[in-house]
Amino acid sequence: MAPLLRRGGRAARADAPPAAVDPLERIAQLTRANRDAPDADTEVELVRLRHEAFAALDRAPVPGFEPVRAAGGGRDTLLEVRPDELSAETLRAAFAEQGCLLVRNLVPEDRVRRLVEGIDRAFDAFDAGLAGAPVSDTSPWYVPFKPTLGKYRTGGRQSWLRAGGTMWTADSPRMLFALTELVGELGVGTMIADYLGERPALSGNKCTLRRVPVDAELANWHQDGAFLGAHVRSVNFWLSLSECGRDAPGMDIVPRRVDEVLETGTEGAFFRWSVSPDVVRRAAGDTPILRPEFGPGDALFFDHLFLHRTAAESTMTRERYAMETWFFAPSVYPDDQIPLVY
Repeated sequence: MAPLLRRGGRAARADAPPAAVDPLERIAQLTRANRDAPDADTEVELVRLRHEAFAALDRAPVPGFEPVRAAGGGRDTLLEVRPDELSAETLRAAFAEQGCLLVRNLVPEDRVRRLVEGIDRAFDAFDAGLAGAPVSDTSPWYVPFKPTLGKYRTGGRQSWLRAGGTMWTADSPRMLFALTELVGELGVGTMIADYLGERPALSGNKCTLRRVPVDAELANWHQDGAFLGAHVRSVNFWLSLSECGRDAPGMDIVPRRVDEVLETGTEGAFFRWSVSPDVVRRAAGDTPILRPEFGPGDALFFDHLFLHRTAAESTMTRERYAMETWFFAPSVYPDDQIPLVY
């Protein structure tokens, strides 16, 4: 039986929205209901609502917002803060100095374990869906997300995403719910809202579950701003759910603030949006390129100008579990992304 919600002194079913209810309030209602009694249909409905509610957001420009600018020449170690030190102010300061901020042990061990188990179940359901299983068998772990807003082309995405050990978080209603609950409980959502100056929106096509295989190839250097646009305001919450960087694919980074989108597609760059090794060396200057080692529950925050690549070697023997979650300021939301209200 669907849980009851109190509204105006009367009982109302969570699955029977009134005609005039605000979509953001409806999201809050269903979230509370699903928190008390997890329900597959509710989680599927929340994916749809989070997408369509973007049209209800105030997207007026934020007056007086100052973009982050480089303050310093980079570092040879990563800036780290404890979870209780994470704030909009520490994030801005770290972005200005080195383009990213590392938070060790942000997510507790038991929560990491549940997220890893959830990713395994989501991928199992994903594979079953690709093999022809009906949605009734794969829900709520896999229900293909069908956006109605934005210009992103979604056709055929499942196969090439799966080849790289990736699936959209929005394709797993259960895991999207787990993500939004996690972000809320950690205070990450509030912190990012403070940093951006407005209620953030996620990107359906850049929020992903990762189970990166051991045979992953070393990826090209890139800044996500090369295809998102330099004008956006963003924060990526990159969460490691396993040890990586030594025996499992990790990340190579330039720990230095870059204030613009670098030249792309030059000699040595594999894609037109990727950055060649020569351009990376010039951008890094005297700052050494780092390959950090991450543990389960460690988080790296960065934005669309951060210069990085996936780091993989033939000697690596373990998969990497991770979640990548991109937040954007709705006032400058990129046109080619699929919006989801946080």
